[in-house]
Amino acid sequence: MKIEANIFNLPAVFFFIVAVLYSIFAGFGEWVGTVCLLLTGGLFLMVGVYFKMLDKRHGVRPEDRNDGDIAELPGDQGVFAPWSWWPLVLAASAALGFLALAIGWWMLVPAVMIFVVGIIGWVFEFSTGQHAH
Repeated sequence: MKIEANIFNLPAVFFFIVAVLYSIFAGFGEWVGTVCLLLTGGLFLMVGVYFKMLDKRHGVRPEDRNDGDIAELPGDQGVFAPWSWWPLVLAASAALGFLALAIGWWMLVPAVMIFVVGIIGWVFEFSTGQHAH
C-alpha cells in the first residue's frame, strides 16, 4: 500500500506547490484557480492518507513483495451479481435526468420515479428470487 499512497501523495504535494506559485504569478488577485488547485491537492491527499492508514492496518501484502504468490491472496473477493438488469434501469433514469436539462424540469419527475424503482431493485436484488440469501 505504500506505492498506492505515494501515487496519491506526490500529486497532492505538486498541486499544493502549483497553487502557491499560481497565486504568486497571478498577483493574488485571482482566487478561483488557487482554491481549485488547493481542493484538487486536498482530494489527492485524502486518498493518499487513506492508503497510508490501510498500510498500517494490513501491513505488507503478497502483491507488494517480489516473491509474492497468487495463492497467498485471500479467497473470496466479494459477492457479485451473475447478471443484473437494474444498472440499465438506473442508466435510463440518468438519461432522462440529463434530458430534463435540455427539455424541461418537468422531466425530472419520471426520472426520479424510475431512479427510485431502480435503486430499490438493485439494493434488494439478493433478497428475493433465485439468488436470495
